[in-house]
Amino acid sequence: MHNGSCCLIEGDPISRVMPPLLILAFVLGALGNGLALCGFCFHMKTWKPSTIYLFNLAVADFLLIVCLPFRTDYYRRQRHWAFEDIPCRVVLFMMAMNRAGSIVFLTVVAVDRYFKVVHPHHMVNAISNRTAAGIVCVLWTVVILGTLYLLMENHLCVQEKSASCESFIMESANGWHDIMFQLEFFLPLGIILFCSFKIVWSLKQRQQLSRQTRMKKAIRFIMVVTAVFVTCYLPSVSARLYFLWTVSSSACDPSVHLALHVTLSFTYMNSMLDPLVYYFSSPSFPKFYTKLKIRNLRLRQPGHPKTPRVEEMAISDLCRKSCISVANSFQSRSDVQWDLQMC
Repeated sequence: MHNGSCCLIEGDPISRVMPPLLILAFVLGALGNGLALCGFCFHMKTWKPSTIYLFNLAVADFLLIVCLPFRTDYYRRQRHWAFEDIPCRVVLFMMAMNRAGSIVFLTVVAVDRYFKVVHPHHMVNAISNRTAAGIVCVLWTVVILGTLYLLMENHLCVQEKSASCESFIMESANGWHDIMFQLEFFLPLGIILFCSFKIVWSLKQRQQLSRQTRMKKAIRFIMVVTAVFVTCYLPSVSARLYFLWTVSSSACDPSVHLALHVTLSFTYMNSMLDPLVYYFSSPSFPKFYTKLKIRNLRLRQPGHPKTPRVEEMAISDLCRKSCISVANSFQSRSDVQWDLQMC
């Protein structure tokens, strides 16, 4: 980005609005995805392709969360980047890559559930964990190649002793970046809406099954995936489309700048809402969260006997011990039937 080509906005309301939003997204996202990764690493005794997809969704969300402190510092300094050119490229690349990764794996989760519900005997449902891992590697490769251009360009704009670090240029269209930004939304949106409609329609057609709890859970799960996707990504895409349609009058417009930055923060909140997807994905996650909550409440009760062994026990050991009973119950006949039919 050439010096002097970026907009200078007096007062810059963006710097006042964004830090609280990013701090909220960081705290809740780190907590939710940290617990989710703990559940995956210490709680899941049996892994399936659907588990592999959800695990990679959690990884993409966590890596995105890691970048938020740098962006928070950027906004707290009145949009002045204090870490030179290379860190700017890396942070923007990581954020774009993991945003795309979150979108891709949300879509894959919806497609996986579509085949299990609508086409339960399809060969896709019988793929091995190794094949699923290969699919994940291919998807990550596509995501990285699709966002690699952010590492190849200079995104610093120096103006009046202040250096901004933005992936979008607010004076004109951004070519490939705008194409990827729109394509990453509309193509997965079409796939997710199609899968949601077909799943709901298929279950409604099975009158004898539609009243069962597991069928209702399947509908609830795909609705949560759709709601999270639309809530987190539609606002920023709409704001960017509005700018592109009115670029001649919107360039350097403070309200348009503010709208784009605030709606972009919604995409970061995807990492905060995705734990809902994990919660509804399998019976084991609600049990895992409940187990941790009960243990925490017991430890806080006055007069609760605390032995040095419990106090000094590592968090990983607590997670492992609390998950043994849940993992065993997860392998019961009812849960196995749920996994074969729905998960």
